[in-house]
Amino acid sequence: MAGAFTSNHTAVAVAQVVPCLHDQETALLRLKRSFTATADSMTAFQSWKVGTDCCGWAGVHCGDADGRVTSLDLGDWGLESAGIDLALFDLTSLRYLDLSWNNFNTLELPSVGFERLTNLTTLNLSNANFSGQVPDNIGRLTNLVSLDLSVSLELQEIPGVGYTINTKMGDDIMQLAMLNFTSFLANLGSLRELDLGYVDLSQSADWCDALSMNTPNLRVLKLPFCGLSSPICGTLSTLHSLSVIDLQFNDLTGLVPDFFANYSFLSVLQLMGNTELEGWISPKIFELKKLVTIDLRYNYKISGSLPNISANSCLQNLFVHETNFSGTIPSSIGKVQSLKRLDLDAPGFSGNLPSSIGELKSLHTLKISGSDLVGSIPSWITNLTSLEVLQFSRCGLYGPIPSSISHLIKLKTLAIRLCKASGMIPPHILNMTGLEELVLASNNFTGTVELNSFWRLPNLSLLDLSNNNIVVLEGQDNYSMVSFPNIMYLKLASCSITKFPSILKHLNGINGIDLSNNRMHGAIPRWAWEKLSTNCGPNGGLFFLNFSHNNFTSVGYNTFLPIFSIVLDLSFNMFEGPIPLPQYSGQVLDYSSNMFSSMPQNFSAQLGKSYVFKASRNNLSGNIPTSFCVGLEFLDLSYNTFNGSIPSCLMKDANRLRILNLKENQLDGDIPDNFNKICTLNFLDISENMIDGQLPRSLTACQRLEVLDIASNEITGSFPCWMSTLPRLQVVILKHNKFFGLVTPSSTKNKITCEFPSIRILDISFNNFSGTLNKEWFSKLMSMMVKVSNETLVMEYGAYQNEVYQVTIELTYKGSELQFDKILRTLGFLDVSNNAFHGSIPASLGELVLLDVLNMSHNSFTGPIPSQFGHLTLLESLDLSSNELSGEIPLELASLDSLTTLDLSNNKLVGSIPESPHFSTFSNSSFIGNIGLCGPPLSKKCVNTTTTNVASHQSKKKSVDIVMFLFVGVGIGVGFAIAVVWGCGIPIRKRRS
Repeated sequence: MAGAFTSNHTAVAVAQVVPCLHDQETALLRLKRSFTATADSMTAFQSWKVGTDCCGWAGVHCGDADGRVTSLDLGDWGLESAGIDLALFDLTSLRYLDLSWNNFNTLELPSVGFERLTNLTTLNLSNANFSGQVPDNIGRLTNLVSLDLSVSLELQEIPGVGYTINTKMGDDIMQLAMLNFTSFLANLGSLRELDLGYVDLSQSADWCDALSMNTPNLRVLKLPFCGLSSPICGTLSTLHSLSVIDLQFNDLTGLVPDFFANYSFLSVLQLMGNTELEGWISPKIFELKKLVTIDLRYNYKISGSLPNISANSCLQNLFVHETNFSGTIPSSIGKVQSLKRLDLDAPGFSGNLPSSIGELKSLHTLKISGSDLVGSIPSWITNLTSLEVLQFSRCGLYGPIPSSISHLIKLKTLAIRLCKASGMIPPHILNMTGLEELVLASNNFTGTVELNSFWRLPNLSLLDLSNNNIVVLEGQDNYSMVSFPNIMYLKLASCSITKFPSILKHLNGINGIDLSNNRMHGAIPRWAWEKLSTNCGPNGGLFFLNFSHNNFTSVGYNTFLPIFSIVLDLSFNMFEGPIPLPQYSGQVLDYSSNMFSSMPQNFSAQLGKSYVFKASRNNLSGNIPTSFCVGLEFLDLSYNTFNGSIPSCLMKDANRLRILNLKENQLDGDIPDNFNKICTLNFLDISENMIDGQLPRSLTACQRLEVLDIASNEITGSFPCWMSTLPRLQVVILKHNKFFGLVTPSSTKNKITCEFPSIRILDISFNNFSGTLNKEWFSKLMSMMVKVSNETLVMEYGAYQNEVYQVTIELTYKGSELQFDKILRTLGFLDVSNNAFHGSIPASLGELVLLDVLNMSHNSFTGPIPSQFGHLTLLESLDLSSNELSGEIPLELASLDSLTTLDLSNNKLVGSIPESPHFSTFSNSSFIGNIGLCGPPLSKKCVNTTTTNVASHQSKKKSVDIVMFLFVGVGIGVGFAIAVVWGCGIPIRKRRS
């Protein structure tokens, strides 16, 4: 149609508009038929009728007025399909294509067709439930500006419970994958927005360089949940236009780059959930002018402090939850009026809580931690009238909860946990009818609490009163008159409960129960399991169920419990018989410290989705079932009576196993030499068994290994220098085995250096090692010399649902065999005792200034105690007993104020014991067996110590005078002078050539 209009006597031509071409209409109608008829599709395609102009159909646009479709937007139409119909690719003029938020039922994307859409600038296939490989031909669309293949995953945090990752697409969501990221990006130089969230990029180690080389104009980079495992490369700094960086929940390693602070356009930085990231965060990042969101949550190894932030900042969301951030919270943060969510839930914060935070009128989330925070729970929190979430946790704040808190009428979450709040639980909280989550756990609250009083809060879904000094009673048993809220999580640990709460009969939506550390006994009521099973099945059930630390004797079922529970904890009771597994699997299962005697038959199906299985300290026997080789992350079967050999599948299939603890069983045979090439072990403990043979060389595949404990077995061989190729190895316990030979490199041909720079705890005692100790070897133990500031204090490993496994080992400490239930990364420990070492003690040991314990006893060391030991200022225990050491005790030892245990007995030491207030605390047992020693605390007195010392001093002075006279005498030859000196018995040091 053509036409004209006139304005101010000027004629303007109107461009001819061509209706939708027939081939375009045909392709669209074929595409419509490929979708399954649903209520949504019937509504969505109402305008798609034969014979009408398809350029006017809903979601269709013909932008060039030539009858060709340039834009197709079917996003979020709720459609279902068995796959993309190839008719789509007849729309070759498409520049914009959006099929997001529809369901393609896990079908693969077509391998051919996309290359025909050469004009495409925007492609959005997000949340459409595709699977398989991303087609290479998408990478040939050289005009692409925006590409979105992501799945949207949301973090849901529950105070005191943990977090879950949810997707709106349901549990059957599939994952796309990409094998060669570099080649995929090679032709996408026009990209400005890239979102591949939940696309598997784990095979793309060069992802970072690939982006830097191929996408110079990138502004939005979103790669969360992609399995990335390498460091953030330096070349990424060349992408100066980046505005959004989202790398959440990957396995990134290394330091958080300082160059992020140079991105002047940066508005969003999300690095949450990369637990191997480390280092100090540059405070300049927080000062970026356009920064709106910075999210560093769940990065336990990163550190930092908050700078003074300008009042003109655009910052709205600041998250440092579960990091090593520390220092004071700057008062300037209360001037940033744009702040809406402030999460400072990192326990390192200290000092006073700035009252200026009370001025943030737009704040709707406030979370603060800090074990060294001081002061009472602030009353200014009631000024935050927009507040929906208030959480104080792991903090030093004390005193009662202000009664004025009830003025916060918008408050949905009130959590004060692991602080020092005290007094009665205030009754005015029961007037806050908008509350959905009430967590008052682990404080100093007192008194008696009736559960039924909380049913006045109609919206309550989480109630946690655990670990206070309160007694929880059910109250009047008149439940027919009570309207119950929809309680999903009920936590009543350590509440002095003696009877299983009958309230559970009336809570229909229960999702998690914690009744641990109470006084319940007997059998768990069968009605409880029946109630808990009502909403259970393969796709639904309990989040957690914790009945640990009670006196229960029976679960009421012989084998499988009729429930599904993500976390099931029955530990520390008196259960007997076979271990009861959830019928529909469980992801964290803890049966530790009971009297279980067997595993159910054919239980591998119940472990199909399990990450953690702990059954230590039971009566389990027989061979270790191969059903445990199912892909667990943590497996702890320690302190049982399993026999036979270690199943080889535990090593072969260790592509997810991180913790393997088989300590103190009756296992024998060799350690299987078939460790997986992508071994993920962090912790391996097979100590106190009857295992023989040698350490397998395939253990070098376990590049993440940090703790190796093989103590008290029959393992033989030379010192395993080849383990120096394990870069993270920090704890090595080889004691009580049959190792022999020198502690030196076992092979020069393979260039094995035997350097262990990360080791902090080394115990090679009670073996047959011999020879001398190499002074250069000790000087390479860098982690015993230099502090690493960016690590977590406690050696522990996190798994699914915040499950934490703490390292426990047995060490000879201050003369006693002790089990350390918590190992601090600051502990320096070296034990070479009870071997056959000889020669002098290397002075280089004095460089290991972070040592807490040094034991070199029961060897054949000779010579003096190095005076360099005086540098070991942190040393608490020193044992050099039962050697052949000679000379005097160095005065430098007397200055070691941290030394509380000293044993120099049974040597050949001479002279007086140094007199110092600190040395006087040691008993004579520290020095006996040295015939030449005298002075307190020994009964042998030193005779004429002063006279002897004076005479010795005069004799030395006279000798020096003779020497000086001989050398300054005129006309006397040097050779004669030397002859005279030699005749006088004065030692002459040989001159070095």
